[in-house]
Amino acid sequence: MAEPQIGIYGLGTMGAALALNMVEKGISIAVANRSPGAVPPFLDRAAPLSGRVSGHDDLPALIAALPRPRLLLAMIPSTAPMDAFLDEAIPLLDAGDTVIDAGNADFHSTRARAARLAEHELHFVGLGVSGGEDGARHGPSMMFGGSTESWQGLEPILTPIAARFGEDACVDRMGPDGAGHFVKTVHNGIEYADMQMIAEVTELLRRGGGLSPDQLADLFETWNDGPLGSYLYEITAQVLRESDPVSGGPMVDAILDSAGQKGTGRWTVIEAVRLGQSATMIEAAVAARAWSAEKPLREAAGPALGCARDPLEIDPDTLRDALLAARVLEYAQGFRILAAASGEFGWDLDRARIAEIWRAGCIIRARLLDDIAAAFHEGAPRGELLLSPRFAEVFSRGIPALRCVVAQAISAGHALPVLSSALAFWDTMRQPRGSAGLIQAQRDVFGRHGFDRVDGADIHHGPWWDDR
Repeated sequence: MAEPQIGIYGLGTMGAALALNMVEKGISIAVANRSPGAVPPFLDRAAPLSGRVSGHDDLPALIAALPRPRLLLAMIPSTAPMDAFLDEAIPLLDAGDTVIDAGNADFHSTRARAARLAEHELHFVGLGVSGGEDGARHGPSMMFGGSTESWQGLEPILTPIAARFGEDACVDRMGPDGAGHFVKTVHNGIEYADMQMIAEVTELLRRGGGLSPDQLADLFETWNDGPLGSYLYEITAQVLRESDPVSGGPMVDAILDSAGQKGTGRWTVIEAVRLGQSATMIEAAVAARAWSAEKPLREAAGPALGCARDPLEIDPDTLRDALLAARVLEYAQGFRILAAASGEFGWDLDRARIAEIWRAGCIIRARLLDDIAAAFHEGAPRGELLLSPRFAEVFSRGIPALRCVVAQAISAGHALPVLSSALAFWDTMRQPRGSAGLIQAQRDVFGRHGFDRVDGADIHHGPWWDDR
């Protein structure tokens, strides 16, 4: 039995998939699980792939089996279970060892855990892993946050198991402490917005345009072959094509219209607000999921408020152009959040490289990311995708199309939370003079907050205070 290169604790769906990926790539591993009964079945699954796996009954035995400096990866909930895991692991580890949290974690928790382990001369890595079970098994996109020393130790293990875009491995070091988990959080926020846009368009074409699920599947397959091509468009066509084995009708109609969420979308919105950034499209997607969960209220409000929606005709090419422009705006908001966090936490995030490692393996992988990476490599003006010449034609065609789609849909009573937010973001950012001057005046009247003047003079108060 070869000496294990890394230990993996947690053999649930994602942990087992990641471990099997390593074994298949010739990496020697040792494994354990909180419930030791999960270990023998995993060893049976891994046996045909390699003899490079050893199973252990508990965490102390797993740690004892690892050579120094140890690499210990945990794929467990990144909440209280992670802290309990660290409580047990820290006394058993030696200076220079590395612990990796490969779950979805709040980056603030990751930063705190990194500081805690540093007190014991240990490294802590927050590893964002995207791609779901299939990605973990066959090649995920991975966002590493941790010290350069821990990256040097883990890079030879992570590079072989990562997704590939051509010859490029979709894994890299984002920065120290919570950088990897923060980038993964924003990835998930963009994912929320993209999924909601797809759902909005599907509902618009079904309820407003009268298209069947099969016709919609044809349309998404066509779009997937062009600039909109992406994993989410691919699986949308697949979903719309399937029939329910129970009722015989469309599978999508047999699914309750109440969407779940695990929190990463909310985290993106919260952090955007903390950083003084706009994430209106992600905010709209999070809100739409929350509204979807209010099924009883919606069922009561429909008859009370009127649920009729008027039919409408929208050219598929117009819709395609609108979606492409909105998708660029969605990424623009996400990368603005990354830039703000990079400055706030001193991470020096490489936005071009982030776009590159999202091109394969992850849920938001899309053709568009090639152009986004190129835009940042070329030096987008002010670092803004909105201003990049790469997307001038996309916007010149797509914004009028987006305006047409949103106006028609709203007039006909169809809800487009994310697409409407995309248009509002565009229209706000293109106005050199906005409406906030009035807000500043109001704040001065009721709170004497003062305001800056357009002529550059010091903060002033308005004449409404002269006679008080």
